[in-house]
Amino acid sequence: MSQPRDIAPGATYLITRRALRRHLLFRPDAAITQLIVYALAVSARRYNIEVHALCAMSSHLHLVVTDPNGVLPRFLQFFHRIVALGTKVLRTWEGPVWDHDATSVVRLLTHAAVVEKIAYVLANPVAAGLVRHAHEWPGAKVDVGEIGRGELRATRPSAYFDPENPRWPEQATLPLALPPAIEQDSADGFRGAVAAELARHEAQAHAEVARQGLRFLGTEEASKVSPYERATSFEALRDRNPTFAVGRGQGGAWRIAATAVRTFRASYRAALERWRAGVRSAVFPAGTWWMRIFHGASVTDAVLTTM
Repeated sequence: MSQPRDIAPGATYLITRRALRRHLLFRPDAAITQLIVYALAVSARRYNIEVHALCAMSSHLHLVVTDPNGVLPRFLQFFHRIVALGTKVLRTWEGPVWDHDATSVVRLLTHAAVVEKIAYVLANPVAAGLVRHAHEWPGAKVDVGEIGRGELRATRPSAYFDPENPRWPEQATLPLALPPAIEQDSADGFRGAVAAELARHEAQAHAEVARQGLRFLGTEEASKVSPYERATSFEALRDRNPTFAVGRGQGGAWRIAATAVRTFRASYRAALERWRAGVRSAVFPAGTWWMRIFHGASVTDAVLTTM
């Protein structure tokens, strides 16, 4: 049984979901890029999700988003379903598109964590040895300079989407938002911090490629790999499933966050035991999603925290 998760209005998250058994189903060609951007724009607008960063790798998707209304599970269910159904059509794929592991949802609790995770997302193609610089990646992505002033735009794909259904507009546009704690007058500084962290990732990747005597694959070859192949690079088995990040050198913030997670889980389990015993007046902690939405359970008032 998975651990209960605190879904807090206004929280910012790093989202990662992988294709089945690391198949390269999201190879960065024009059709799959159009599908992902369109699906994200439609889904984000439907659930009022603010998108800060995106990188669609061939075998997995990364997002950094803010969820103003505490509806992240609804958004992810809708977005991932659209991407899966569209991918099945485009790739003539039988069976599941997504890996059986649950979506990784990491709450970003500090300014440092937001900067680091956005840079991590954008650096993924470089760290994977595919392109020398993040802006060269031909797949669906966000560039540093677009955060807070650019937009994602896509025409409705001809595959899967019914043009007669009003939920699928002909054009979908999504402004790229600044994280909630970043004001416009400090936006350039924020983008500069992300760019510096991205450059650090790129330098590390360049050094590692040189150390191994390898070369970067390049945009043309990355766009031509078979979507039915699987990634062959080494990947350590995940022994942890982090639920939050605070950034480097933030030991005090980490301890506070870890205590909050333990407190939430303990309160949730205590309330769940009472509920299972038939006590329908049991009150669950703020951030409880499943029991509140699907069973009408009561929750304590939320306390909104900011970075």
